[in-house]
Amino acid sequence: MAPAILRAAGDSRAALDSAPAATRRPAAMSMASFRLPEGIRKGQTIGVVAPASGVMPREVRDFVSLCDQWGVHVKLGSNIGKRSGYLAASDQDRADELMRFIEDPSIDAIVSGRGGYGVMRILPMLDFESIKQAGKLIMGFSDITALLIAVNQLSGLVTYHGPVASSTFDDFTTTSVTNVVRQSESGSAKSDVSAMYCDAKLKVLHAGTASGRLTGGNLTMIASTLGTPYEIDTRGAILFLEEISEEPYRIDRMLTQLRLAGKLQSCAAIAIGNFRDCENRPGRFPEPSYSLSQVLHELIGDLGIPAVYGLPFGHVRSKLTIPLGIQAELNATDRSLRLMEPAVI
Repeated sequence: MAPAILRAAGDSRAALDSAPAATRRPAAMSMASFRLPEGIRKGQTIGVVAPASGVMPREVRDFVSLCDQWGVHVKLGSNIGKRSGYLAASDQDRADELMRFIEDPSIDAIVSGRGGYGVMRILPMLDFESIKQAGKLIMGFSDITALLIAVNQLSGLVTYHGPVASSTFDDFTTTSVTNVVRQSESGSAKSDVSAMYCDAKLKVLHAGTASGRLTGGNLTMIASTLGTPYEIDTRGAILFLEEISEEPYRIDRMLTQLRLAGKLQSCAAIAIGNFRDCENRPGRFPEPSYSLSQVLHELIGDLGIPAVYGLPFGHVRSKLTIPLGIQAELNATDRSLRLMEPAVI
């Protein structure tokens, strides 16, 4: 039997989808195609910066070890090891350092040291034309979502929702990031364009198959940028969403905000991550609570587009690297997500 929430709120869903046209604000820039950064190869240098919260040098040792295996050098930004409240440094210092690494010809790619808080504060300070001209690979997740989407849409570059330098690089994470961002020894793109991920345990919110460019990231960050020049453009896209430590009523509120803005209805398909630690906790308000599954079925499952729940990306130990702007196919019936083209050159 279908959960009660699906039956009780049927009329309200029509109201969610009938928001005035004026509230359906388009993204600042819609790109038909995106420029591919150069893939990481032996002898290059990766810059590690702290555009959001602080990170200690010891926390990036696993990433440095991985780079050693790749034959890649690492340059730590001057804000690595600093802390200013929940930020790494002042807004201007964080923005200036990121732009220095963007414009430094000796640095070939940029990886965030960690997420945390604060990327949104520096977005107006960034030179997106300079970022476009540099054409460098930029990778991170969590708070870095806002930067990835802004660069993707305003600079027209493919960006990478993947591990930060302080992530745990187990076999799954290492294999995924290597397949997506590395060049082969021959210099050709290494990106796996066949089966990026397939798992029979994925929960199907709505069956079917669809293709489109990938975009998405952390739900809180995506909801927080609506109504700004940095809001997400989901038209015809495969939207991927992840979250951590948000209870169902908060997930409900953010997904409802996206739906009121017309962002969910305009997708070709939706891929939901694990949403780690997002069930209602006993003894916490509100009780009784809807389950996370009920919220997802209510706000996503009825859209009539392919949608799955449970993909491993974002705030999980073993994570996929997902390129924003690359064409992909989500087969919700077979529970698979695959890239349809290389993610680097």
